[in-house]
Amino acid sequence: MRIVRIATALGLLGAATAAHAELSATVTGISDYRFRGISLTNDDPALQGSLDWAGENGFYVGAWASNIDYGNDVDGDIEVDLYAGFAGGAEDGLGWDVGIVWYAYPGADDIDDYPEIYAGLSFGVFDVKQWYSNDLGGTELDGWYTEGNASFALPANLTLNLHAGYNYGDAFDNTEYLDYSIGLAYTLGNFELGLAWIDTDLDDGDALFSDDDLFNSDGTVVVSVSTSFPW
Repeated sequence: MRIVRIATALGLLGAATAAHAELSATVTGISDYRFRGISLTNDDPALQGSLDWAGENGFYVGAWASNIDYGNDVDGDIEVDLYAGFAGGAEDGLGWDVGIVWYAYPGADDIDDYPEIYAGLSFGVFDVKQWYSNDLGGTELDGWYTEGNASFALPANLTLNLHAGYNYGDAFDNTEYLDYSIGLAYTLGNFELGLAWIDTDLDDGDALFSDDDLFNSDGTVVVSVSTSFPW
């Protein structure tokens, strides 16, 4: 998911600032690409990859890509996200992050590219982030997203990840909604295995979402495996 790749970029940034600028890549296979609780692959699996560069001064840039499925009437098959930002932290553990993402759909005539900016704070195992777009999904309408996350290290190379986010603004009209997830990650050598329950408070009849698997917002279990290079 997008949230995961941004967090990955920040993790790489922390390593880079301690020594020198760093270039890295991540490859992920996932059973369903869910963006803020909504399936963007028609409930099918996705292959995703990212390339990230982080500098000593806190500046980072990256690109992330995934296959998508918006139905037979939409000609887009790939999403490519380009992002850049600054991140840093204080000795007391308080961290900050600001940046911009450009969501692009190469070769698609039916899906509009659009930008989104973000700003976040982190402390210990917790972080909060605010997102905003003046053209969410190419609708020319404002969209806001406020999220909170927590990550707890457990015994046996396990990590508990908690997430909740609220989607609101003119782009949602009367369909503002909450998405949330709870998941476990297991580190196995150079690989990370993930298992998560992802859900929303949307009903099947809510507008903006179809009644079939397209843009499905029902609760589901998502499994993933990822690895980052260099090993």
